[in-house]
Amino acid sequence: MTSTTRHVPVVIVGGGQAGLSVSHHLKERGIRHLVFEKETAAHTWASQRWDTFCLVTPNWQCDLPGHRYDGPDPDGFMKRDEIVAYLKAFVAKVDPPIREGVAVTRVSRREDGPFSVETSEGDYTADEIVVASGGYHRPIIPRMAERLPGSITQIHSNQYRNPAQLPEGAVLVVGSGQSGAQIAEDLHLAGRKVHLAVGDAPRCARFYRGRDVVTWLADMGYYAMTVENHPLRDGVRDNTNHYVTGRDGGRDIDLRRFALEGMRLYGALEDFSDGALRFRDNLKRSLDSADRTYNGINAAIDKYIAENGIEALPQAPYRPVWEPGEPVMRLPLAGSGITSVVWCIGFTPDFRWLDASVFNGAGNPKHKRGITSEPGVSFIGLPWLNTWGSGRFGAVGRDAEHIVGVIQKRLAAERAALKVAV
Repeated sequence: MTSTTRHVPVVIVGGGQAGLSVSHHLKERGIRHLVFEKETAAHTWASQRWDTFCLVTPNWQCDLPGHRYDGPDPDGFMKRDEIVAYLKAFVAKVDPPIREGVAVTRVSRREDGPFSVETSEGDYTADEIVVASGGYHRPIIPRMAERLPGSITQIHSNQYRNPAQLPEGAVLVVGSGQSGAQIAEDLHLAGRKVHLAVGDAPRCARFYRGRDVVTWLADMGYYAMTVENHPLRDGVRDNTNHYVTGRDGGRDIDLRRFALEGMRLYGALEDFSDGALRFRDNLKRSLDSADRTYNGINAAIDKYIAENGIEALPQAPYRPVWEPGEPVMRLPLAGSGITSVVWCIGFTPDFRWLDASVFNGAGNPKHKRGITSEPGVSFIGLPWLNTWGSGRFGAVGRDAEHIVGVIQKRLAAERAALKVAV
């Protein structure tokens, strides 16, 4: 260890709500640590969300450590600027020992025990590494994008802000997960002609039988269900989120209704060749599958209501308001009016800076509630780390408390071992 290398018991990589939650619990237990954030604390909410972005879960679910939502609209959905203000207040409460603008470039185990932590401001060593940088690192843009004409404006969903940033003309939105469906709606409501390449994301109702579906599911214990108890087990981590919105007080997103109103729907985008966009013949199957999930969730709520003798407003199952006709599998770009493309097909993880045997073949960490098989390496803030809320404001604090409890025990064991050795 050189004279310029500094040691800290715990290093947290990432200064979003997950890393800050860990810092909160470490401070409560008096454990010295540092948070490294290559940008600024909780920056993605301000820099990578569109202007009309809002939560898709009610405000009452926002329950960061010591910072439960206490605003005037618990059943509402905070907009982007309100979310940023909520998180800034959380940062102020935690007052973390954070190094903003400092990137962690490599972490590896030293032969003498601790981890070597290389950063853009110098080298550190640490006994514990908490990876709190999330799993959404590199935007996915397929290679076919390189073949589109240079006249077509292309952006990823994390770059989208509002319809005015795109040139006049029609917009192709690729992907119908939460971001794709909401961005397509944003453009549609602004009067833009939208072509939407529909993926396999499921959907759910915003309100059902007089209450928000999230409230029903909370009462039913869904959000307390752990990965180990979920029917899909670890496979649930690969699930695509249901599309719905909290916009304007909350409502369903019904792609079929958009089609009635003039939006053009296609199957998944497969290629661009010979001057034409090529789509799969899976539009009807994707829409039907999303509606089955929608009605299936509502049926589970019906069952819960009946079994518990709850008085609730009656509501019929959803019936399609539009059906696709002959599938369009080829759309010549010339003459389509499309002048821009918004890629909404997600992100891939990038943990190349972490030299540890904790990843599966897809590059995702292997763990149990954030604790890996490599002593001293933990993850937090990932989808379904332990429950549905693990990657959200609702349960990340509980995951942080669990991880910090494990860290505290390991550090105490190491100190005891050193005393015995001396």
